[in-house]
Amino acid sequence: MILKSYEIEKNILKIIKNNFFLIYGENNGLKKDVKELIKTTIKEKNPNTENLSFYEDEIIKNEEQFYNSIYSGSLFGEKKIITIIISTEKIFKIIENILNKYPKDIYFLIIGELLEKKSKLRSFFEKNNQTLCVPCYLDSAKDLENIAINELKKNNTNLSKQIINLLVEQSNYDRNNLRNELNKIILFASNKKNLELEEIKSIINFSGEYKSETFINECLCGNIIQFKKILSEIYTNTINQVLVFRILNSKINRLINMKKDEKKYGNLDNLLNSSKPPIFWKEKPLVKKQLNIWNYKDLKKISFKINDIEILCKKNPQISKIVFLKFFTEICNQANNYS
Repeated sequence: MILKSYEIEKNILKIIKNNFFLIYGENNGLKKDVKELIKTTIKEKNPNTENLSFYEDEIIKNEEQFYNSIYSGSLFGEKKIITIIISTEKIFKIIENILNKYPKDIYFLIIGELLEKKSKLRSFFEKNNQTLCVPCYLDSAKDLENIAINELKKNNTNLSKQIINLLVEQSNYDRNNLRNELNKIILFASNKKNLELEEIKSIINFSGEYKSETFINECLCGNIIQFKKILSEIYTNTINQVLVFRILNSKINRLINMKKDEKKYGNLDNLLNSSKPPIFWKEKPLVKKQLNIWNYKDLKKISFKINDIEILCKKNPQISKIVFLKFFTEICNQANNYS
């Protein structure tokens, strides 16, 4: 059964009557919020609940140990919460098998990345009345603005509309980043009624004139001169490679999904205006250019390669900058050749 993310908070006590949750999508901040709300509510009702977490790979390598963790008695109480991280199609048969036995005192939170409509795991959770499927799409500027306003209101802090818009843009449209910056501001503002723009700039985490999102947009558009200019700037600081890979993955998956729907809308303007989640108006010309440059097949190739390159960078920190630079330069050069 499909459940909208905003419905969780409104009906949380009713929702935790279910035991199986699939929380998937591009929005890591929202997935974290949904997961923590479910876990917190369960623990409030059952204070001695045991909490266990597994990565998909370790489950597949040792299924027997995973089943033992499920069906053995809890060390702390009658309830268990089992979180499965980075879930894909590989875990489907195991989840199906567990659901058939339906252990009533165990909650399963299955956290996945973006899952296509044809995904067996997604389809299983959407169609089964015993399971809940929570898609977590990217936040819009309005979503983030509301988060900022609510956080500031709770902490009796006043910021101008201009400053809130700046914080939203600076967050790279990630609610975790936004909250980190808001926490700094709230602490700073504990003895002040109002804060000025220059004061905010002095305490939030600016990454220079260009942000990681701009870097990726220029890369996907094949704008070599701008790409190199941004690259030279961000490499003077410590670059957050994980964040950049996540943003790239999100943008590539959005382009892939739009390519699938391209024929339905007749022209790109209709496609862009109908996109869900909505595309921020400033980004529409860039996305349109990217759709003209890239074909579905090449986008899928990049999508498959992102995870491999990210793992290679993590395992080999001494050469990670070289690998990172080579990967993004190849993408930019390919886009430039197409354009």
